[in-house]
Amino acid sequence: MNIIQNINDKLYELFKSYDDVEAYVCKWQVFYDDFGNANFYIQYKDNEHKKIDLKKTLHQIDGETLLKIAIDLGLDTPDFIPSIPMFKNELKSSFETAAQTFEKAYCNVEKDPSLAIGLANSALESIIKAILKDKRVSIQYNNRDTLSTLIKNICKAFNINNDQSCPKEIRTIASSLISCSTAIEDLRSTKTEMHGKTKDDFIINDSLCAYFVVNAVSTIGLFLLNYYRNKYPAQARYVSTKIDPDDLPF
Repeated sequence: MNIIQNINDKLYELFKSYDDVEAYVCKWQVFYDDFGNANFYIQYKDNEHKKIDLKKTLHQIDGETLLKIAIDLGLDTPDFIPSIPMFKNELKSSFETAAQTFEKAYCNVEKDPSLAIGLANSALESIIKAILKDKRVSIQYNNRDTLSTLIKNICKAFNINNDQSCPKEIRTIASSLISCSTAIEDLRSTKTEMHGKTKDDFIINDSLCAYFVVNAVSTIGLFLLNYYRNKYPAQARYVSTKIDPDDLPF
């Protein structure tokens, strides 16, 4: 019900006419035969010159298609991908470049799974690079470092693999961040179109794989962001009250 309401609101926000809303919804119709049988049918408001009744139409659509529409429109689907809304909000507050890249990844999960995986990898790289730029994080890195190297550096900086105050099982899970991130980078490099490929190369085109990777990136990213903020709290900024005569407008 929430997804239907959000789709309804978003479509009328994007498109100002009933005709445009109807045209968008029609693109999700699948006709099974020449007799007009389809996965859903457009419903119209009575005596209103064939204006689409969007809510009645959406209520006919199956859940999987509704999720695809929501993702296509950039809407959050917390019941399906619970960590992503939190992750997007965290990024928007401090990591604008990573936020834009992750948003593109999220919106391409269904349309272009290969691109979604590549962009998710890039978003995680951007987050780690931004953290490592903090002078309090005493780790040197090269701006050309890829995800597998970056994740090793940040795990070393945070000492999350060897922190004896944490249970062994937690340290094991933390160590697995390196394996997981390396696998994401390998997928990006060998199974997507982010690098040059030939017609015989395998390219991921399954949205389920893209969902898995985007979920993994949001989980890893949320952990790194929260750990960073706990370990290195934001420093207060002191603004000088001394006026420089050169700054005066007269």
